[in-house]
Amino acid sequence: MLLPLTPLRFLERAAAEYGRTTGMVCGERRFTYREFAERVHRLTGALVARGIAPGDRVAFLSFNCHRLVEAYYGVPQARAILLPLNVRLAAEEQAHILEHSGSRVLFFSAEFLPVVERLRTMVKSIEWYVPLEPCAAGPWAEPRPYDELLAAAQPAPADFTTFDENSIAELFYTSGSTGRPKGVMLSHRTLYLHALYVMLSHHSHHSNQANDKGVELHTIPLFHANGWGRAHTVTFAGGRHVMIGRFDPQQVLELIERERVTGFSMVPTMATTLIHYPDLKRYDLGSLESVFVGGAPASTALVGAVEKALGCRCYVGYGMTETSPVLTTAYLKHSLGELSEEERIRRQAMTGFAIPGTEVRVADEEGRDVPPDMTHIGEILARSDVVMDGYWNEPEETRRVIQDGWLRTGDMAVRDEDGYCLVVDRKKDIIISGGENISSIEIENVLAAHPAVYEVAVVGVPDEKWGEVPAAYVALKPGRAASGAELQDFVRGKLAGFKVPKCVEIVEALPMGSTGKILKRALREPHWAGRSKRVHG
Repeated sequence: MLLPLTPLRFLERAAAEYGRTTGMVCGERRFTYREFAERVHRLTGALVARGIAPGDRVAFLSFNCHRLVEAYYGVPQARAILLPLNVRLAAEEQAHILEHSGSRVLFFSAEFLPVVERLRTMVKSIEWYVPLEPCAAGPWAEPRPYDELLAAAQPAPADFTTFDENSIAELFYTSGSTGRPKGVMLSHRTLYLHALYVMLSHHSHHSNQANDKGVELHTIPLFHANGWGRAHTVTFAGGRHVMIGRFDPQQVLELIERERVTGFSMVPTMATTLIHYPDLKRYDLGSLESVFVGGAPASTALVGAVEKALGCRCYVGYGMTETSPVLTTAYLKHSLGELSEEERIRRQAMTGFAIPGTEVRVADEEGRDVPPDMTHIGEILARSDVVMDGYWNEPEETRRVIQDGWLRTGDMAVRDEDGYCLVVDRKKDIIISGGENISSIEIENVLAAHPAVYEVAVVGVPDEKWGEVPAAYVALKPGRAASGAELQDFVRGKLAGFKVPKCVEIVEALPMGSTGKILKRALREPHWAGRSKRVHG
């Protein structure tokens, strides 16, 4: 028997097996899985009644909320394609994405009304604007806000056996760090198998995140590759979704305590902010089992500090929008045996090993696997059902990154004999000084261990003798002091001389991108302006 692989089956299972269970918590609103499924079916009915056709793009401009999770099922159930917009992008960037994708519908949160007013003058493809909450939109918008629209709609559950599993269900645009954002196409099949593989990974390491005991706090924005797949996996397991609109340390801690949250995910900047929150110890965090840090490399010092502060295991994970997104996790293999605390933390801070259903290689420029000695550096290549179907209307870009059946990630790494990878840099961020490859991340991890350092970024800057040399930008913890010379000496005691930053600049804050990552490009480009010796992506 062959049945289409589609995430729509996750919601159908949750409604059937956990119908009376609270599946969604969003502010003061709580829905059982049966109620949640009913809302999803009504959203599908509203879209179909409006004439939304198979393959049409339906965009959402909203912070995390229950309505956005409903869209993850209601839009594909209408055989349309969901496009969650990055709320932190400028209106011009969002307009480009909407036009490039040819989106017909835009659902928007009331707080983004001024942005949508601007988008209307720049985007010609949008035919239907739907506010998620009551707002003072003009006659150009749907007069009924989202909840009223659903109340008036006829539920339209769909028979998943009639779906083409290879049709596109979701479209995510990359952050555009190396040019215009590109639309990553993810099919029903891809999303189903990604959730299955992540669940297998969790289950094999005895995590309650793989069953109906799990309570997931959605701290990662759902425009960010559906919050690392959690919109699907939590529903699949029958667990509870707990929504938070913005990452606010106090709200995060209050929700963990109130809802007995068992797990959540963060980028390193979130983790740093949370563990340094002054009132952290006032909250009961005893329900936490594990947290994940990903989206950017995390230091051993950060992983250890998170475990100490939150009282639970902390693991690093790795992936990208183009892989749905998870490729690897830094769970501990049972074959490693008993580990010292230091070695355990070091392992959990690594990029990790491939989750079930994925293959990961570290290869040199000729495509040959580098020796598993944690010294030779190569590019991470991936092959899996979770790899995207390609970039939307970008066949040349697709062919550039998928070669000989392998996705070229652009991440440079080393590997050990146990299959664990460690990302040492983005390909564009490797510092080549006098012919030596220097990992900016290696230097950052050393500086992050200094007791006065809050956040750090290392970039390559021009040097007449060596071509380029490392330079560090450091934000200090409140009330702590350290000079650039002191931090240079700290690195000098732990790394080779040529890796010591030639300058360390103390700054109030580091520039952040739309997904919470430190923008190295903003730090690096002023140094390279007008120079053609090396092009930084």
